[in-house]
Amino acid sequence: MGKVKVAAFAVSLDGFGAGVNQGLENPLGERGPELHNWFFPTRTFQSMHAGSDQGTTGIDNSFAEKSFENVGAWILGRNMFGPIRGSWLNDDWKGWWGENPPYHVPIFVLTHHKREPLRMAGNNTFYFVTDGIESALQQAKAAAGNKDVRIGGGVSTVRQYLQTGAIDEMHLAFSPVLLGRGESLLQGLDLPALGFSKVEYTMGEGALHLLAKKE
Repeated sequence: MGKVKVAAFAVSLDGFGAGVNQGLENPLGERGPELHNWFFPTRTFQSMHAGSDQGTTGIDNSFAEKSFENVGAWILGRNMFGPIRGSWLNDDWKGWWGENPPYHVPIFVLTHHKREPLRMAGNNTFYFVTDGIESALQQAKAAAGNKDVRIGGGVSTVRQYLQTGAIDEMHLAFSPVLLGRGESLLQGLDLPALGFSKVEYTMGEGALHLLAKKE
């Protein structure tokens, strides 16, 4: 059976996983892109978003590559899919990623508002789940089979799954950035009480990679 995991999730040194005032102009919030400065230069990112075989191939790229290995399904919060709030006025918005998103497996989007599945190029199908995080996880596990389910974010979604004890493994990339404010990832969470007891860490070129696991 596969794991439920968080991977390559960028966090500031003061614990924020996104900046304030997220929206169409600032998908990651103000200064949010600074959290991902370790990721942008990597060959993994360049290949995904520019179709290039250029980019760095060091430790940061290795962690970026591993984050996509053995993933059979994703779960995203609605904010990760787009800036639209409330009811879907139409089906025009199809995500931040163009016609061929970088997932290439089924993606389950948490929302309170019904929408028909969205099928896109590259074996990407978005399913909009309106009956809660447990239902989304059940559907994602069924779709993933023996592969892993990756909880993609954003911060609120990761926190909800952590609080339920569903996450088996969590890779955080701590960027050398102080945001000062935004969405705190771990505030108020007792990770040892949630079962995390093993920690590995590696210093990359642009981030400190911390892997927290359950025994």
